[in-house]
Amino acid sequence: MTKISLEMGSGGKLMRDFIDRSIVKTFSNPFLNKLADSALLPNKIGFTTDSYVVDPIFFPGGDIGTLSINGTVNDLIVSGVKPQFLSLSLIIEEGLELDTLNKILRSVKKAADEAGVVIATGDTKVVQQGQGDQIFINTAGVGSVMTEPDLQKIKSGDHIIATGTLGEHSLAIMLAREEFGMEAEAKSDCAPLNYLLPLWKKGVLWMRDITRGGLATVLSELSERLPFSIIIDEDHIPLSSPVQAASELLGIDPLYLACEGRALLVVPKEKTEQLLQEIKKDPKGKSAEVIGTVSDGTGKPGEVLLSTLSGGLRLLEPLTSELLPRIC
Repeated sequence: MTKISLEMGSGGKLMRDFIDRSIVKTFSNPFLNKLADSALLPNKIGFTTDSYVVDPIFFPGGDIGTLSINGTVNDLIVSGVKPQFLSLSLIIEEGLELDTLNKILRSVKKAADEAGVVIATGDTKVVQQGQGDQIFINTAGVGSVMTEPDLQKIKSGDHIIATGTLGEHSLAIMLAREEFGMEAEAKSDCAPLNYLLPLWKKGVLWMRDITRGGLATVLSELSERLPFSIIIDEDHIPLSSPVQAASELLGIDPLYLACEGRALLVVPKEKTEQLLQEIKKDPKGKSAEVIGTVSDGTGKPGEVLLSTLSGGLRLLEPLTSELLPRIC
């Protein structure tokens, strides 16, 4: 009998297969079957939900409260939705210090104010000591649909933009756990992506936030739905010095590390420079780069190929195992 494993929550291929076999098969409907970050409902309503079990609950650059707001807000934004209202549900383990809870709630308030959303409803449950891990948070978000992304508009020659350096969130969690005996000047990139909202009206074709599974997995899921391949230039992938150093030391591929404040965009070739400059105007997008191209001349449809520094091509596949559990 198959049992649930950590890999089924990794954001990679095993998670996608599990969702297809169990969740979609059971509840199949036109809204769910798209498996988008948010459901686009009638009357131009966007709706999403997410749960947060990050360990530890405080990490460089944020905490579980910050994460719960930004993660849900960003899922709406990359789906073409302007976030407006969120729910906040807390599952608290008996024994959690009230000061700790209040600190998290202040983080929630600060993040919600920055993202321009209102906490409109919620729920609180307390479980016995040993039946939880300090605190888990679930948030759901609703907003107004600005546009409906259409993959059919993507064509050969369109460009891929990464809005910033990759992997800082995963690295911050690694360092906070103190499991690897290393130190680095790194903090989570956790942040709202509201500054990307106006770009939907300026020509962006598709967006996705780079969370579990990292850049390689997000691109793999995109390419599976296109009649083209995607070519990524390794030399143009933005990586910070701490992420580069830690990846080399630990033997981790940074293309599979998670972010919580970065996104991938597909943009028309003729609008690439204009949109790149728009992104760079915001401090959160100052390290944005054009990292690749949609292609119908190299590789097979559905493939993601990395043009390496050595001059070859490497096939990128979705994450197949859990690199680091409970990062969000």
